Amino acid sequence: MFIRMGLQEILLVNPPIYDFTAYDFWLRPYGMLRVAGQIMHACRLSFFNYLNSRQRDAWGRGSFIGYEIPKPKPLSDIPRNYRRFGRPRNEFREFLKRQRFDAALIQTSMTYWYQGIQEAIEDIRELQPSAKIVLGGIYATLCPSHAESLGPDLVIRGADLRPLWQLLSVEPVQRIPYWPSDETGVGVIKITEGCPFRCTYCSAPLLWPGFSARPTAECLDELRRLAEAGTKNIAFYDDALLYHADRVLVPFLEAAIKADVRVAFHTPNALNARFVTPELARLMVRAGFAGFFFGLESSAFSWQHATGGKVYSDEFADAVNHLRSAGAGSITAYVIVGHPDLDSRDVELSITFAHQCGARVLLSEFSPIPGTIDGEKCRSWADLEEPLSHNKTAFAIRRLGVDHINKLKTLTHSLNGQLSSI
Repeated sequence: MFIRMGLQEILLVNPPIYDFTAYDFWLRPYGMLRVAGQIMHACRLSFFNYLNSRQRDAWGRGSFIGYEIPKPKPLSDIPRNYRRFGRPRNEFREFLKRQRFDAALIQTSMTYWYQGIQEAIEDIRELQPSAKIVLGGIYATLCPSHAESLGPDLVIRGADLRPLWQLLSVEPVQRIPYWPSDETGVGVIKITEGCPFRCTYCSAPLLWPGFSARPTAECLDELRRLAEAGTKNIAFYDDALLYHADRVLVPFLEAAIKADVRVAFHTPNALNARFVTPELARLMVRAGFAGFFFGLESSAFSWQHATGGKVYSDEFADAVNHLRSAGAGSITAYVIVGHPDLDSRDVELSITFAHQCGARVLLSEFSPIPGTIDGEKCRSWADLEEPLSHNKTAFAIRRLGVDHINKLKTLTHSLNGQLSSI
């Protein structure tokens, strides 16, 4: 039986993931929820989240329900099990049978996760044939033609939402995101948009050109509402959180401290070590940063310089020292694996360097993103027109081989085990 209300019925969908691995590393559809916040005055919203994690740790991270499925042809050569992660498909189908929707907004993330989007579209088309389907986010922006081939009514490319407002016939209102109830106690926030750097391996400039800061009062209101709703762990989704910290992050943290907002902050999108001063380190620790993730990527000077000069090794070492002196707990360095200009020896040296600085290491497998300088270098290894070929696990294995990847993982695990963890 369908329930029909006076307001437009809008369905928000966070689709399942098809991949070799997937983990709830504070993974939330923040962009879609920001959009939803702008229309909630004129629409009735429902949210179906396939990605409810289980067995979460103290920081709110956890594993997804998953089961093995056949590998798609473009990934058939990869010696890893392929899985579908997320709630069972029949749960979404039963959900669609209970209520009628005028439109479905589907969040897209990694380009090579489009199979989950395709699944959701198929079910909506079958059970809600009159609903308009809209795709937005990373995949929709980086691979718009491929996204259109899945059959949605609208693909939103980038940050221009005017086509969406026209489709829904609504006037947006600037306000905080729509946050449905979340028993995980995890929330995300952005106090800036974009990144001033132009790293040759990164898609951030393609997704949000330029850099801007949101008003501190607006961000503080968003933070307070999350805390009042019982959120204990909040991840920053900013691409350049520490840039112009004296004008952006510092006022925000000082306001949060003054308002006595007590949450644990996390930085999965990686911090730039260049901007960590002793004073900023002390403020971040005081404000409740539970862990610090840095984008070291590589300790090779020539590679650092050639890819944009975002950060150099001495700056990283100084940042770790500042944080240790400030009483920081966990400090982690992302190190790239599989980049076309780095071999396994370069990666080994970077892992060892980060360890010697006192940081844990998290290997970050390289994804050849079309439109980026380094992604375009990879056309001899990957068919960039097929988003499944962007898969980070697959590309790293094809570049370095299974044995070298396993050797790097063993080294990382061994060195991390020598550091204390919280």
